[in-house]
Amino acid sequence: LKNVDMPNNLTRRDWLRIMGIAAGASTIPVSSWAHNELGEPIHLPENLQLINPGKAITAITCGAGNRGNVYGNFAVTYPDQLDIIGVAEPIAFRNERYAKKHNIEAGNRFNTWEDIFKRPKFADAVIITTPDNLHYGPCMAALEKGYDVLLEKPISPSEKECREILALAKKKGRIVAVCHVLRYAPYFMKLKEMMHNGSIGQIISVQHLEPIHHIHMSHSYVRGNWHNSKETTPIILAKSCHDLDIIKWMLDKHCTHMSAHGDVKWFRKENAPEGSTARCTDGCKVEGECPYSAKKIYFDKRQWLHHFDLPEDKSKHGDVIMEYLKNSNYGKCVYRSNNDQPDHYTTNMLFEDNITVSFSMEAFTSYDGRRTRVMGSLGDIVGDMNSFKHTDFRTGKVTEWKQETDGHGGGDWRLVADWIQAVSQQNPALLSSTIDASIESHVMGFAAEKSRKEKITVPIKM
Repeated sequence: LKNVDMPNNLTRRDWLRIMGIAAGASTIPVSSWAHNELGEPIHLPENLQLINPGKAITAITCGAGNRGNVYGNFAVTYPDQLDIIGVAEPIAFRNERYAKKHNIEAGNRFNTWEDIFKRPKFADAVIITTPDNLHYGPCMAALEKGYDVLLEKPISPSEKECREILALAKKKGRIVAVCHVLRYAPYFMKLKEMMHNGSIGQIISVQHLEPIHHIHMSHSYVRGNWHNSKETTPIILAKSCHDLDIIKWMLDKHCTHMSAHGDVKWFRKENAPEGSTARCTDGCKVEGECPYSAKKIYFDKRQWLHHFDLPEDKSKHGDVIMEYLKNSNYGKCVYRSNNDQPDHYTTNMLFEDNITVSFSMEAFTSYDGRRTRVMGSLGDIVGDMNSFKHTDFRTGKVTEWKQETDGHGGGDWRLVADWIQAVSQQNPALLSSTIDASIESHVMGFAAEKSRKEKITVPIKM
């Protein structure tokens, strides 16, 4: 793809990264040991020489589960950049594992996040990867104590709490980076550049699809931690605030109206096959042919185990997995779970300049990743998060851009790298996903839920 002048709506840092991958079909190095929650090797951040803080940023992690380890593993690979010196985690196995990995002294290990803030400030920053409904408390406490924060998305399940965190961050002058990691993925950065450099003329409309994958849906949003929106977060925020955010970020416009539809159509008890039982291990007569068999997924194939606390001794995994299937939600029949998260969700949005956007989150797919189509007055772009094709209507020329990727497009550790630089220099301008920038997509999510439930078009008010 040809070189062009830097668009006004991109930072110099974004531009340097984009131009570093503009040739396309490049290969990004991956970690030799660290993996994301899908078991994929994490892509390493490029241009690491741009982020040399001189001394490692010290941090305390609240929540030593999956995302806590994804971000925390950066410190193991780049100890000169990030040093994790404390952890709060009530599950003893996770606390011990995390403390051992990061050589955390006994005095800096805590059972709950509240215990951290009983002490005077003893690190530069706090990483918050607690469950969604436990983001607000530790974030507010960290800001009051003067810590900078890396906050896993969503900011909070409550719009009021989101706005209160933003207000306190401004009052205290602290940096809060929201983990909208897709903003840092080379694919989406390049796609944004193409949308704004004149390649497709004026943007007319966008279609964006989030195929969750049927097993992912059953694991996370039927059986798993986010199965009940009232206890955690509505799926439009828990899963798709990434998508609302990346749409808004790429367009660089404000959303003015939202209209949404969706519900639980399939994962309901009336759809349970004859002969099925409350648990897949209860002698279910159709377990062998059910695509959502917990025994098949977790025990036989040993997949989707990232929420299972398994011992290092793999010979014991089978027994531990079977205990989960017999005693936890992960062994429940998907048709007999206490789930209320929609398994299909369609949102229509109107942005400034009369740009229309349709977004669909779909559970029943054999694939995952995102699919995006951008329609412009002089060209269009069709992409699948690994590659996109740009067609120029003026010349008929088709240009393809490719990039190897992981589950978040390589954005996880790029976010951490930028956050470290921002904290080191006390310069939030080095981040693209500050809470100031990220809160609008959350407001869009709350509006979508209101629209879906009340069957009305909701105006967006910031």
